[in-house]
Amino acid sequence: MNELAYKIHKEEKLSTFSQGVKDCVPTLIGYISIGLAMGIVGASSNLSIFEITLLSVFVYAGASQFIICALLVAGSPISVIVFTTFIVNLRHFLLSMALAPHFTKYSLMKNIGIGALVTDESFGVAASKIAKRVPLNDKWMNGLNITAYLFWILSCMLGAIFGKWISNPEVFGLDFSLTAMFLALLVLQLQNMDQGKLKFYLSLIVYVVLLMLIFCMFVPSYIAILLSTIIAATIGVVKDK
Repeated sequence: MNELAYKIHKEEKLSTFSQGVKDCVPTLIGYISIGLAMGIVGASSNLSIFEITLLSVFVYAGASQFIICALLVAGSPISVIVFTTFIVNLRHFLLSMALAPHFTKYSLMKNIGIGALVTDESFGVAASKIAKRVPLNDKWMNGLNITAYLFWILSCMLGAIFGKWISNPEVFGLDFSLTAMFLALLVLQLQNMDQGKLKFYLSLIVYVVLLMLIFCMFVPSYIAILLSTIIAATIGVVKDK
């Protein structure tokens, strides 16, 4: 009985808002570096500090914000920018759907609040908790999400301020920063897997690449990426069961 009480106490300690904040800290280097790069790229795209801040508040997606800046510079119509951003951000539905079974006891509004702030990094942290069989709750998830959200906004704002003195961010490789972060996250994930899981996920990566190459012959690249991801994710879920 004492062992059970200790386990419950330990699980409650690992599921508080403050613990969510602490668990977010290792990912903040990524948020800050990408946020600064985003602000600098946004400034070089002739966006004001206020506009860049609004992007970080309402879009809150590094990949989409970089794409928006590129499309603005290219003079793309607003309809194209909105549609492209929507397609790129659809992956957040997949991330939220994967986490949803762990938050079924909460209200719809609480789940919307949690899902609206889920990012690739916060999903990765939550997934690692799930893998360790640590129960998730709304307090912990909000601590994780809100910390990341605030640091992202501040980083983009600071990047926009610094960006006024950097006219060509590509010279410093800042346009590659988001890709570099995702590659680092992939390597870290693969390093912590056993051999069976490693082969399984590497096969899924191969599926994504092959599907993307096939779909690119018929549809735009951003749609090909989305379709490939959905199909490979479905294959992964079925095989994992």
